[in-house]
Amino acid sequence: MIEILNKAELSRAKDAGALVANILQTMKSRARVGTNLLDIDNWAKTMIADAGAESCYVDYAPSFGRGPFGHYICTAVNDAVLHGLPHDYALADGDLLTLDLAVSKNGIAADSAISFIVGEAQPTESVEMIRATERALKAGIAAAGPGVKIGDISYAIGRVLTDAGYPINTEFGGHGIGSTMHQDPHVPNMGRPGRGYVLRPGLLLALEPWVMVDTATLVTDPDGWTLRSDTGCRTAHSEHTIAITDDGAEILTLPN
Repeated sequence: MIEILNKAELSRAKDAGALVANILQTMKSRARVGTNLLDIDNWAKTMIADAGAESCYVDYAPSFGRGPFGHYICTAVNDAVLHGLPHDYALADGDLLTLDLAVSKNGIAADSAISFIVGEAQPTESVEMIRATERALKAGIAAAGPGVKIGDISYAIGRVLTDAGYPINTEFGGHGIGSTMHQDPHVPNMGRPGRGYVLRPGLLLALEPWVMVDTATLVTDPDGWTLRSDTGCRTAHSEHTIAITDDGAEILTLPN
């Protein structure tokens, strides 16, 4: 399903996006050496409930996971990159943590992810990889607008990532979003310009460049959810929900 939102729905999308962004920034500020991933999940649960919103994850049971997910935020550490199932793990100095959150408020969902280093250690390779995903996300957003095709966004994202030297996996990528978290169109992180669905004002997209240092192959944890690099290398992931407007794209998941 491809969903085009009206003005009232777009207003609600902005509320959902601001909530997601603020929860992520709060979780980032609380994530210190020794913080348990289950604590982050509980904090997210409380903030979602206090805002009168609903988790898009807790009851989520797609074909690619061993559902339902049962938690409120994805917490991926080091070689984990996507769908990180919160578990009993205390963060260590220098860990690369990715937090991915999707929330529905007043019937509209927003989705965002951030990667950052915990503690004082700042491994250069990890910092550079995070920055590459952020640059790719910025490029994808800059390419978006009415009349643009999905392939134009994918190409912009992929060019940044490949120029930075990272292999690209196209199994998982960006997606449409609206009254439900995952919708068409799929937005792979590599593509050919001038191809695919033509963007229209009112369409919401979650763009999410993610990479692994030296591989494009994922393996699934025994938990049935967490996806890791098959070589054990570190990973990074950046994501924003955007709205296609009459003259470009608006980022909905910026903290206020």
